[in-house]
This record gives sequence, structure tokens and C-alpha cells, in this order.
Amino acid sequence: MNTLQLDGRLLFLSQSADVMARQLAGENFTVAQAGALRDDVSTDEITPVHILSHYDDRLGRFTYTGVQAGDSLPFAPEAARAGGFAVTVAGKRYGKGSSREHSPFAEKLAGIRLVIAESFERIYRQNADNIGLFTSTDFGLIPRIQAGEAIGIDELVAGRDALAASILGAGGLLRFGQQFMRDVRPVALPEGGRPRTLFEKIVARHALSTELTAADPAPGDGAFVRADLRFIHEYYTGMAAHMLDATFGEPLALQDPVSIVVFEDHTNYVTESLAHVRGGLVDNVLAMCRAQRAFAARHGLREYRALTEAEATQDDGRNDAGISHAMVAEHYALPGGLLVGTDSHTPHSGALGCVAFGVGTTDMANAFVTGAVRLTVPQSLLVRLDGALPDGLTAKDVVLHLLALPAIRAGAGLGKVFEFTGPVVEKLSTDERATLTNMTAELGGFTGIVAPDAETVRFLKERRGVDVTLQPWMQSDAGAAYAGVIHLDCNRLTPMVARPGDPGNGVALDEVAERPRVDIAYGGSCTAGKLEDFEHYHGVLAWAAQRGLRVAPGVQLFLQFGTTAVRDQCIARGYLDAFEAVGARILQPSCGACGNCGPGSSVEAAQVTVSAINRNFPGRGGPGQVWLASPPTVAASAIAGRLVSFEELQAQAGN
Repeated sequence: MNTLQLDGRLLFLSQSADVMARQLAGENFTVAQAGALRDDVSTDEITPVHILSHYDDRLGRFTYTGVQAGDSLPFAPEAARAGGFAVTVAGKRYGKGSSREHSPFAEKLAGIRLVIAESFERIYRQNADNIGLFTSTDFGLIPRIQAGEAIGIDELVAGRDALAASILGAGGLLRFGQQFMRDVRPVALPEGGRPRTLFEKIVARHALSTELTAADPAPGDGAFVRADLRFIHEYYTGMAAHMLDATFGEPLALQDPVSIVVFEDHTNYVTESLAHVRGGLVDNVLAMCRAQRAFAARHGLREYRALTEAEATQDDGRNDAGISHAMVAEHYALPGGLLVGTDSHTPHSGALGCVAFGVGTTDMANAFVTGAVRLTVPQSLLVRLDGALPDGLTAKDVVLHLLALPAIRAGAGLGKVFEFTGPVVEKLSTDERATLTNMTAELGGFTGIVAPDAETVRFLKERRGVDVTLQPWMQSDAGAAYAGVIHLDCNRLTPMVARPGDPGNGVALDEVAERPRVDIAYGGSCTAGKLEDFEHYHGVLAWAAQRGLRVAPGVQLFLQFGTTAVRDQCIARGYLDAFEAVGARILQPSCGACGNCGPGSSVEAAQVTVSAINRNFPGRGGPGQVWLASPPTVAASAIAGRLVSFEELQAQAGN
């Protein structure tokens, strides 16, 4: 196949609800007639979380059903497929958010063969490559396609690295693997040479050589590496197993199964998720869990299962559970290591001085059978946090400030490694560092990393009972190359929030003149369910309980632990007394409201949530409006009944 003939219609994801309705009614537009295109189209919009239990042809029914145009959701089920579209066109940063491969897969099942956008998020584009869905940033293709011209494959892969071009040419990653990954070898690179970043050093120590990739790739080159750990969770395992069975059949041997871990961390509270209940999807989700358990049993894989409320009090050897990223940091990640997971927040573990990044389902399926993980070698940004963080501020405030920077909103961090350094980072705990690295997903980055130091050693000893000796090489070299440097004077920071719709809608809280009322306050998720996050919740809520204050009338406060270890520490410290005294509902460890996976999600569009989760794309956390905030601000707002900082709450109470 040397050309791609695109005989279907072009779908312009316009900001105009009228333009979208007219396209879906059969009217064709030019790019000029379509008007302003949607930026920041997230994978939550392309495939809303509640339909991710589908991973076959049925997924194509729901393509774009969460995409917003103005205040409307123009796509009903089957609308995209029935429209006869072959090309989708959008604005900047297409495919933000979750690493779910369901999104490009749904587009392809709906008939889309090419997506054109001004820029793409890294994981989305790599997932599209892996299933043979073409992507391009060349808007000059649009009039040619509308004129009926076939487009050369060479044009469609122009500017891409050679590996991406080869994968697309082969029809996807699994077919590529069958053709070109018969001889995969580890490579021991010589010490010395050019100055390298810590990221580059770790990648070099995990490098693999294949027929089509170099042993020491430069930034922008495609490469394969071995991972010390590969992990997957229930929303992806069924799809991966389906792919492997369809491609390789039986018997199927996995490469180094001892380094594969499966997590059941999104489904603990599915029967309380109205999005799943109303959609009649609970049985599908339970079947998805059974499929993962069967896959784990067939291949002898380590697994962590969901922990129900009833099981939480049982001591039967299964009382160890939680969100996959947090569990990996608590059990597996080590300085200098490399690990991958099927989730965009896998960079969480970069706080421990390792390389951790998210991949899609096909990437993981290929890694299961070959042991090789694909990446396009990224450039690095150096983020220097200078000064000192004022009392009461957290790493979440720092990230929300970074997300609001014009350069970041414009895509300066897309696909980059965010290396965090500076005097503020040196004083942050590992939990707080994990907030920085976790939310590189929202910054658009490939991953985040903090060089290991004495704090890393302390964390591993106190939390995991592991003694580590840091090696001299475990830091970036003087003179290492960076794509840019971001300096942030933390002395000047004040409490931050992000307005509904996008994590990049950051604003200093004291600049929000009209403070919205709050219906729901949620503290939890991988980024805000750590032990130090609960120390912040407790600091506010114990202060409130001592003064006889409770959660404001009409407000629901949910606190959800990230792992059982965090829960047990909170119990041991007596934190639950204060939580219960103010009227909070305590939830067992799980991914929850962040992904519409349980209590804490809104159920009506009029509801307002203040949440410590990491993203607030349309539909994320329910149909209501979600404000992002730090753990102290979430807890304080629950008591006040409106958006306030803890300092403001204390001033209002007179102490």
C-alpha cells in the first residue's frame, strides 16, 4: 500500500454546536467554513470512561459521544459511524489525558482512517500508530483529500521517526513485531561519552537493539527498551488478551512473566457509579474483571484484586490493594529502574528516581510477548523550583501553576521529560514529589523524574523496609542537553485552583472573585490519595472538628485512600476520628471519582465539585463542573460550603 484513498467525509471538530449538528445531518464543510476548531480534545471525550468495558466492534458505536461543542454533546451512539466520516480534523493537543487505546480504536472502528490536528499528545499518537490509524499535522492535506486525491503513505509519515513510519507501514505494532523483532538483544553501552541526563542514562542501561532501531538512539529516534516491571489494569487486560489471541493463537508464552503485575483498581465501587449503572454496564465491567483474572491465572502473573468494603476488615492475605501507580511506588519502583504501565499516570514512580511512563494496550501486548517496550526518545525540560514553598501550599499548587503557564498550555511540554530540581524539590517528601511526576501527564510530558537522594533512601526504608545505596551515576551530568529550562520562584505562589474543563485553566484562588458553592468535595486518586495528602486533609478537618464544625449542609465530602498502606497508617494515627467527626465518607483504596468509578462523582450537570484529582476534562468526575485544588483547599471548601483556602477558612472562623 503506497497511497491512502480516503473516500469518506471529513469531520471537523468545531467549537460551534451548529456546525457540528449540520455536519452530523449530512452537510459538508471546508476548514474555513468549520470555524474555530476544538483544542484539547481529550480521550475522555473520544471514549467516555463508562464505555471502556467494550473492546470489540461495539466500541465503535460510542465514538466521540463525550466530545463537547459549546454546551452540547452532538454525538449520539452510532452518529460518528453513521456519518460516513474517514478523516477527523481538530486543533491543538489532540488526545489529551488517559492512555486508553480505546480512543483511536473506537475511531478506527467508526471508519476514521486519518486524524489531522495541529498537535497530538504523545500516548494518543503512539496508540494510533500501533493500530494502523494515521495521524498528521499537515492541514495542506485537507483540500487534496476533499478533491478526491489519494495521499501517499510517505507524506503521511513525513517528519515521524523511522520506527513510527515502519510500524504504520506494517499495519500496526503487533504485525511489525512479527516481522522485525525476531532478534532483540540487550546492549551494554560504554561508560563516558557525551554528558547525559538521568533519564538518558537509565534508558541507555535498558536499551535493546533490534533490526530497525539503533542501540544508542538520539532524541526523536524510535527505540525499544526492556522494562524491570510491566503492569496493567482491568480496563486494558481483556483487550490485550484479545489482541494476543487473535495475532498469535495458542500456546502463548509471555516474556519474563515474573516482571508482569496486574491490578484490579478501577472497579471496587462500580455498583455505585451511576454512569455504569444507568448505562447497564456493571455486568460488562465484572466480566472484564473475570477476563483479567483468567489471563493472570493462565500465565501465573502476580495480581492485586479490588478490595470491597466487606473485605477491608478481613485478614485473609488479600488485604493489600490500591491504585496501581501508588502500589508500584510502594512495592516495586527503585532508583535507576525502568517501568511501564497501561495508564498515563505511570510517571508517578518517577519521584523515586526511575523512568516510568505510560503505554497503550498494543504496546503492552507487544511487550508481553517480546519483552521490548517502544518509545520515541524524548527531549528533556529542566524545571527548577527556586525559593521556598510558603506554609500551607503543596506540590499540587505548584503543578496547577505550571499547567497555567502560557508556554505549557501551548504545548511546550508535549512529549518531553520533566526533570524537577531546585531547593524546593530537595525539601519535598517523596509523596509530594510524586504529585509533580504524576501530573506530568497533564503537562503533556512523556514522564517526570526527580534524581534520587537522601529523601528517597528514607522513603524506601521507612515505607518499604528496603535499604538502597545510591550510585554516583544516578544524577544528570553537568552540561547535559535540555530543550528548555523553566524557573519558578515558589516564594510568590499562593493557593491555586483550576477552573472546570481543563487542568490548564489554573488561577490563583484569591483571583476568583465569585466563589462557587460546592456540592461535592473529593480527596483521593493516585495524585491525592497518598499519606502526606491525608496528613493535609487531617490538618484541616481536625482543626474543624475541634471547633465543632462539620461538612457544610448540602455538601458531601469523600476521602478515598490510595492504598491499604495509606489507610492503615491513617488508622494507626487516629485520623479517622476527625474525618468521621466532620461527616466525611471514607472509601476503601481504589481509583474512584477521578474516572467516574464510584462515589464522589457528580450525577447532575448543575452540581459543583472541588476535587484533588489530577484532571477535570469534560465528563471527568461526572457531568457537573469540577474545580481542581490542593488537598487543604478541598477539605476547607467542604467545611465552608464554597471554594476557600484553609487560611481563608481560619480567618472566617476568627482563628
